[in-house]
Amino acid sequence: MPSCVLAYSGGLDTSVILGWLMDEGYDVHAVYVDLGQPCEDRDAILQKARDIGAASARIVDAQEELCRDFAFPVLEWQAKYEAIYLLGTSIARPLISKKCLQVAREVGANAYSHGATGKGNDQCRFQLAAAALDPSVTVIAPWRIKRFRDKFPGRSEMIAYCDQKNIPVKASTDKPYSSDENCLHISYEAGQLEDLNTNGVELVEFGMTTSPQEAPNEIENVKIAFEAGVPVRVNGQSCTPFEVVETLNEIGGRNGIGRIDMVENRFVGMKSRGVYEAPGMTILYDALMVLEQLTMDRDLLHLRDRLSPEVAEMVYYGYWYAPKLDSLMAFIRDAHKTVTGEVSLNLYKGNIMVDGRTSPNSLYDEGIATMEGGGSYDQDDAEGFIRIQGLPSRVQARVTPREF
Repeated sequence: MPSCVLAYSGGLDTSVILGWLMDEGYDVHAVYVDLGQPCEDRDAILQKARDIGAASARIVDAQEELCRDFAFPVLEWQAKYEAIYLLGTSIARPLISKKCLQVAREVGANAYSHGATGKGNDQCRFQLAAAALDPSVTVIAPWRIKRFRDKFPGRSEMIAYCDQKNIPVKASTDKPYSSDENCLHISYEAGQLEDLNTNGVELVEFGMTTSPQEAPNEIENVKIAFEAGVPVRVNGQSCTPFEVVETLNEIGGRNGIGRIDMVENRFVGMKSRGVYEAPGMTILYDALMVLEQLTMDRDLLHLRDRLSPEVAEMVYYGYWYAPKLDSLMAFIRDAHKTVTGEVSLNLYKGNIMVDGRTSPNSLYDEGIATMEGGGSYDQDDAEGFIRIQGLPSRVQARVTPREF
């Protein structure tokens, strides 16, 4: 009998897919990749897979790896898709594929299945990663198989199938939106959020953040220390990568940090509306930016900023395991060698304000920068600098005068 590894979340879709794959003749190994999902009962999810009839069911803990090897390198790039989205879901999908393929190799499975639809980005992220890691693997995407869609044209048919198979499911009523979560963020989309006139932050019941209006009336200070661009301490306490994110999620969450509502361009070509919350990562992006301002050479920083949208696009599309991204990641590791120091931020009702910053590698020289008299900068030097910089303009003005 052929065997298959299924990226299993325990929700309605992957529970139905697990049963359907068994109907198709597969031994199914269910893999729940633990990425720090804040709202899920892991033991219940595993038991459900076993009750359905999975050949095996396991949890693979990837929380530290997600933060250390995936989220933090993207953070160092200050990569935001379309200038706002912190890529929380995009970052996680290649790691899920990696873990599922490792299990497939262990159990001897030659197929890998996921529950992503044919309309979204996740199918690309799962499968581009799988192709790069194991080009021989067979990928089964049920939502792109007509006989699966014919059998399950809607939620009611899926629930009826679960009743027939004695698969436990949650209440049959639709939520007004769908959600996906890990320790980096929670995303909300579809359902009532497809109406752009619906206020997303009022509709969604956020799982990680309180609203800015209900956040405390006092400023909360947080101090974050970085070594070579990597966050290592929060409020003086040494932390693992996951602990950094977890701690800042709690601090940022209670202060209403990190909610966004956007319309984005999916890789498959359509526009979609998403509401996201990422309190800890939002704080980290701001803190690292403040430290970079202090420690990075101007031209190097500007080059990084020009390349950052390219990195964000690659991550969003799913090209994690690609030579171009490998090289860009090597670049940022070198570029951030001097980005060490501590940043102090004040958080208040959804706002992040700089309180202070310090670094042993600071390029800020008060003696040069001061606007007071004296100092080590000779303003006479600027005369020749400006004349040389203005030479092309003076020549151009004589040849083709501008009206003014």
